[in-house]
Amino acid sequence: MSGRWAVVGATVLVPVSLVSLLFHSEPARFALAAAAMVPLAGPRVGGLLNATFGNAAELIVGIFLVADGELEVVRASITGSIIGNLLLVLGAAFFAGGLRFRELRFSAAAAGTGVASMAIAFAGVLMPAIYARGAHPTEFRIEAVSIAVAVVLLIMYAASLVFSLVTHPETGSPAGEGESATMSVRGALTLLAVSGALVALESELLTRALEPTVQSLGLSRLWVGLILVPIVANAAEHSTAVRAAMRQKTDLAVAIAVGSSTQVALVVTPLLVFAGLAFGHHLHLDFTPFDISAIALSVVVVAFVSYDGSTNWLEGAQLMAVYAILAVTSFYLGSP
Repeated sequence: MSGRWAVVGATVLVPVSLVSLLFHSEPARFALAAAAMVPLAGPRVGGLLNATFGNAAELIVGIFLVADGELEVVRASITGSIIGNLLLVLGAAFFAGGLRFRELRFSAAAAGTGVASMAIAFAGVLMPAIYARGAHPTEFRIEAVSIAVAVVLLIMYAASLVFSLVTHPETGSPAGEGESATMSVRGALTLLAVSGALVALESELLTRALEPTVQSLGLSRLWVGLILVPIVANAAEHSTAVRAAMRQKTDLAVAIAVGSSTQVALVVTPLLVFAGLAFGHHLHLDFTPFDISAIALSVVVVAFVSYDGSTNWLEGAQLMAVYAILAVTSFYLGSP
């Protein structure tokens, strides 16, 4: 989503969501807060800033949910952000680009590096969950394992940055593949600061309206966290990746989708674990079997699709089909 349209959308939707505070419909307040977050979820500012702050919305929403003690929803939203980027965003980009071009080609090496990082992240959610369900786990030990894994994930993300930016920059997107900046660095930082403040405001409204909305509409908490919250927070990545693929900039589309999933797994998740320590609501990496299975399935499917460095509209449709299966299953799995 371009900076101009983000400003226009925010100018209209943020005041409307604030006006909803005057009424007593929690579902309407939840819906308006979610809608207002879409244009705020990461305006395109180009280059390194977009890569660094692309998942700010997920982090801010997650912090507010952790502070409110909604740990089940937080874990589901982490899973939802990972599978949403890998399956829905990447699938939509491949599908849209494939309808316009017979074949889309991208760097298999760069995609493989991203998938490998996701495999490490999968280990980071699998092993704490296995330990938590093992023989005689204690609260202290589960927390210790979660914190240790969070530190390892952050270290691996730092290592991946050094690899892609310093020692092996040739594995990244080819020259000219990235988006050009649409404003100065100072303007971009100002826009990001304002967007971050407004996202924080809307996150507070969203969090307060979550529980009443779930109860009044009979929605599954798992589905809200896994599907609805990540779709709102990932709106910017979704639109940018699709536009890139339709211009045959497939490396950029892959970098956005896989890179965003990697950031959620290796950066956002550990930071939310530490946020849990700060707020006294300890977020253990004790993911449910469904979350673990969904992440594993997404990583395997994307690995199969991306190994040859080429794709088409059918493979995009296949990725979205897997996402639809997970979405439908989660809707009924967590129903009250």
